[in-house]
Amino acid sequence: MKTHHHRTAFITGANRGIGKEIALQLAQQGFAVFIGSRDIAKGREASEELCQAGYESTFIQIDVTDPVSVRTACGTFSQKADHLDVLVNNAGILEDHGETILKLNAEMLDRTFKANVTGPILVIQDFLEHLRKSPDGGRIINVSSGAGIIKDMSTYAPAYSISKAALNAVTKQFAGALKGDRIAVNCVDPGWVRTDMGGPSASRPVEKGAETIVWLATEAPQSETGKFWHDKQEVDW
Repeated sequence: MKTHHHRTAFITGANRGIGKEIALQLAQQGFAVFIGSRDIAKGREASEELCQAGYESTFIQIDVTDPVSVRTACGTFSQKADHLDVLVNNAGILEDHGETILKLNAEMLDRTFKANVTGPILVIQDFLEHLRKSPDGGRIINVSSGAGIIKDMSTYAPAYSISKAALNAVTKQFAGALKGDRIAVNCVDPGWVRTDMGGPSASRPVEKGAETIVWLATEAPQSETGKFWHDKQEVDW
């Protein structure tokens, strides 16, 4: 059975942290939200929490590093909704705390790029047909990081930092390619957020981390595209 909601959103990595908070805030604004997660149990649990709170939520299993999984997730989505308004590429990994590029493990670098760069490309490519059907124009938000700001980059987490800089470039590429399609493509630095990735010492709660992403999904002018944002302000990267 397909959703009858006017607005729909699909969020990858939405079983926890910032992704889960994005799903909640969009549900509160009237979206039918689709929880994308590689972990079936945690994804279902996150979706059920929203349903129990009175919102419409559907779990879709997706491993963004696996092209077959991405295509399968897209096929499942097409059975549940006739269009997609908002796509949030939130899934990502950070494995190289304490590493330096002098001894960076090639396999770790490959894993990081598959999750943080190739994954979002595959997801956008496969879900594009549904975004093009959005009556109000589609919106794609890639969750990046301040670590990907090239002009300020130091030696922190080289695989992660380089992958997020590449994700910003991916955003620019898609924004240009979709300029005539009424689809805005932006990336966001949510800040240092208290999640499993950010750790308990991080300065921001998940509500603040999700804020600019939700703003781009709902309130920001559709004409804003190809930009890198932090706290609703464009950032030079």
